[in-house]
Amino acid sequence: MEEKEESKLNQMIIKNYNDFVSALLEAGFSMGGGNSEGVFSIITWNWEEQPPYDTPVCWHTGDPETDPWEWRMRVLDERDDIAYGKFFFKKSGYITKQWIPYFLAARRDNTLFEEAYEEGLISNYAKRIYNVVAGHEVLPLHEIKQLAGFGKEEKSQFDRALTELQMKLYLTMCGRQQKISSKGEEYGWSSTVFCTTERYWGEEIFRESEKIEKAEAIEKIAKQIDALNQEADQKKMMRFIKG
Repeated sequence: MEEKEESKLNQMIIKNYNDFVSALLEAGFSMGGGNSEGVFSIITWNWEEQPPYDTPVCWHTGDPETDPWEWRMRVLDERDDIAYGKFFFKKSGYITKQWIPYFLAARRDNTLFEEAYEEGLISNYAKRIYNVVAGHEVLPLHEIKQLAGFGKEEKSQFDRALTELQMKLYLTMCGRQQKISSKGEEYGWSSTVFCTTERYWGEEIFRESEKIEKAEAIEKIAKQIDALNQEADQKKMMRFIKG
C-alpha cells in the first residue's frame, strides 16, 4: 500500500506569530498548547518543554511576536477568522472560519440553545451563564459571575459550566477587558470577555452550517485530522471532533 504524503504542516518551523497564523489557517484547527492528547497541535510543545527545533518562540515571555500565550489574544484582537476557547478535551484550542461550520454541525447539529436545554443536553448552571451573556451581548468573566449570581461556593460549578458552553460551541472568548474600580480606574489583571458563538461568527456561518449533515461534518474533520496526523488515535479523534 502506498504511504500517505505527510502534511507539510508537520515540517513547518514556527518562529513567530505570522508563522503560527499561516499554519493555523492551513490546518483549520489546533490544540492551544502542546499535543498531550495526540491529535493535532501546531505548537507541539507546552510551556514546560523546549521546542523540538531551534526557534525564538517561548512561552510566557510577554513578547507578542514569539510568545504563544500572547497569540491567543492577538488572534481575537486582530482577526475575525479565528476563534480561541476551550474547544477540545476541555482544553484550549483554535478553530478557523473555514472549519467552524463543520464543528457547529458536528457538535450542535443545528440545535438552538433553548432546544438543547429542553432536551436535557445543557446544565442549569450553563443556562444561567448563557442567558446573562446573551442578554448583554459581550461580558467579561468577572461580570458574568456577578450577574449570573455565582457565589464563591459555586466556583467549580461555574468553571465547569463555562467550559461546557465553549465545548458545545454556544459561547466563545472574544477578547479581554481591564477591570474598572468604583472610581473608574483600571486595576488588576485583564478579564477574558465572552459572547455567544452566533454573535462572534455572524448569521452567514450558521446558514452555511445548516447545509451540512452531522455525519458529513464528522467525516470531513476526521479526514483533515488524518492528513495532519496519521498517528492520531481514533477514539481521541472522535472526542476531539464531537466534544
